[in-house]
Amino acid sequence: MLSARILTRAPRTQPRILQQARRLATESAPKRTQSTFVKEREAVKHHAAESSELWKKLTYFIAIPSIIVAGVNAYGLWNKHWEHWAHMPPLEERTEYPYQNIRTKNYFWGDGDKVFLPPILLLSWMVGRFGFVVITRWEGCL
Repeated sequence: MLSARILTRAPRTQPRILQQARRLATESAPKRTQSTFVKEREAVKHHAAESSELWKKLTYFIAIPSIIVAGVNAYGLWNKHWEHWAHMPPLEERTEYPYQNIRTKNYFWGDGDKVFLPPILLLSWMVGRFGFVVITRWEGCL
């Protein structure tokens, strides 16, 4: 009974919906009136276009060349650093002074002469995943 009533009503409503859609699609858009609101919106659009153009120019002509120059500088410093290290004696042959490698307590992974990467990798994963890390206890952290 209910479905029969819906079926009899459906053909009547569908043409009306189509007529309304056709009427809305063919109506011409209302003409713009130069109110203060419209003027303000146009000014905002104009300002946004100018600002975006400025930031594009800053990115292409200042930021990208600066990054390239900084990369070339870092590469040169990297090479100079390893040239300097090439002239030094090996680590085993260097003199160990009493103020070097002072360890008053062992790290939680051992004596401190070895590197323990899992906490560093975990922290970097958390920063990459969540954007921040909350450390409540500094003891034992790197």
